[in-house]
Amino acid sequence: MIENQSSRIALITGGSSGIGFAIAKKLEQEGLKVIVADIAKPQSIPQGIVFKTCNVSVGNDINELYAWTVKNFGHPEYLILNAGRGIQEKLTEGDPEKWKEILDTNLLGALRTIRAFTPNMLSKKKGNVVFISSVAANQPHPYGGVYAASKTALEVIAETLRLETLPHINVTVISPGIVDTAFFKHQVSGHNTVEQMGMGAIDPDEIAEDVWYALNKKQGTSINKIITRPTLQNF
Repeated sequence: MIENQSSRIALITGGSSGIGFAIAKKLEQEGLKVIVADIAKPQSIPQGIVFKTCNVSVGNDINELYAWTVKNFGHPEYLILNAGRGIQEKLTEGDPEKWKEILDTNLLGALRTIRAFTPNMLSKKKGNVVFISSVAANQPHPYGGVYAASKTALEVIAETLRLETLPHINVTVISPGIVDTAFFKHQVSGHNTVEQMGMGAIDPDEIAEDVWYALNKKQGTSINKIITRPTLQNF
């Protein structure tokens, strides 16, 4: 294990850009040792952030991430499950292989990471898991069925984890509305944009502040869900 490291370690999946990178920077600024696990390296990395290549949809990548993290830094106390992709396809016309890609990343990726990293939290009777969901959860809408289903399932997993690990692990769901990131540009399919939606967008740093707020409640108090969206957003 590396010497002179921070005793407070956070691991963020999908942390190379957008909301995930905003969270990584916030936690690093607050003195945590931050590990970013993603398929692509950030363009620039603050000194307190470490990058590890990882595709959460691949089981062996998660196993390797866990072994590497524990060997070099120790067990994270904070787990931020942010990795995810969007898709806009009609259910009667879309590509099931693309749907599988979404579910492998948005849902199974989170499950794999939970399975690897939370047992140690339970053994220590201490830990925080944050799920980055979406206001799309529980909101059926045309062309958004697969994405909404993935986020709905993710929130069910979050609540199940909370119940199964009481009272030792704090579980929080953060459900952002429209955020000013490249999310729509990087969808598996679909052509929506923030401008086309016409309801404004919030800065990813606001979601990072939500995460920090949730992580810092006094012992015995948990923030289980936060919804943050532009004031004009109607869903």
